[in-house]
Amino acid sequence: MGRVLALLLALAAAPVLAQAPGPVVQDGGIAAPLTLVPGDPARGLALVRDMTRASCLICHSAPVAGEADMGDIGPDLAGVAGRLTLPQMRLRLVDARAVNPLTVMPPYHATDGLHRVAPDRQGQPIYSAQEVEDVLAWLATLTVP
Repeated sequence: MGRVLALLLALAAAPVLAQAPGPVVQDGGIAAPLTLVPGDPARGLALVRDMTRASCLICHSAPVAGEADMGDIGPDLAGVAGRLTLPQMRLRLVDARAVNPLTVMPPYHATDGLHRVAPDRQGQPIYSAQEVEDVLAWLATLTVP
């Protein structure tokens, strides 16, 4: 059983690690920003709240004023910047399967290894590189639980 699990973990992480060119996964995160333009927390919050773009709030609760119906499938995002580093959060946004192959969190900036993708969305990430950096900038503001 342990060997099977190890094989599944390696296979699930391989597409993310083998992407070229792409973000370099090292020490459990992606250290380098995906863009030259720094992320904008206000744009990030707008993306997090956007129900037409796979809103984070479908699965996560977060300290967002005016949002009453948040999910509880994923961990609470309050204080996430105190629990995870920027590289760790960036990796989870790009493709959380690199951390947990069994996650239900969609890969926001990876397009490989996906199943049942709508034909008009094939090969397109949910978030652009800049949008990943914007969401990350907002997440970085969440330092207090």
